[in-house]
Amino acid sequence: MAKNLIKNSCGAEGLKYWEDIESGGDGWKVEDLPDDDSGQFPFIGKFFATSFQLCSKSQVIDLLEEGYTKDVLDAQPHIVVNDWYSARTDCGCSYDLSVQLLSEKREVISEFNIKYQTIPITDGSWKQVSHTFWKYGAGVRFIKFTHGGKDTSFWKGWYGVRVINSSVTIEV
Repeated sequence: MAKNLIKNSCGAEGLKYWEDIESGGDGWKVEDLPDDDSGQFPFIGKFFATSFQLCSKSQVIDLLEEGYTKDVLDAQPHIVVNDWYSARTDCGCSYDLSVQLLSEKREVISEFNIKYQTIPITDGSWKQVSHTFWKYGAGVRFIKFTHGGKDTSFWKGWYGVRVINSSVTIEV
C-alpha cells in the first residue's frame, strides 16, 4: 500500500502540519469521532469540523523531501487523492477541495477542484471524493492539498462540513 503523504489527516495532532488559510466564524475544531462512525474508520478517533463562516486549510507536500526522485516523478506516476466529508444530521454545509500539482517554481501543472458543493442535512454518513492524476506532464515537485467549507445555516459553533482521513498517494 502506498504511503499517505498528508500528515495529521484526521486531526489527532490538532492543526499541526496544516496551514490555516481561512478561519471564519469560530475557526476549525477537532472533534472526537462518534461511536456510530467508528466502524467505517476503525483506527481513527478524530475529525476536523468547520464553523459557520468559511474555513480552509492546506498542506504543501515536497515530493523530493518525501524521497521521490525527479526521474520517478517525471515518469508521471498516478497521484491518487482521497478525502472524506460529511454534513451533520441537523445542519447542511458546503465543501471545497482543491489539489494542485506544482512545478519546482510552484507553478500549477494540473489541478482538481470541487468548489462550494452544497450538502443538505443528511444522516451524517461519510462520503468519499477521489481523483487520480495521470498524464499530467513532467516537472511535478510539490502537491498542494486544500479543503474546507462552512455550514449553510450560519449557526454559531461547528456545524459546517466535517472532514476525515484525507490522503495523497503516489503509485510508483
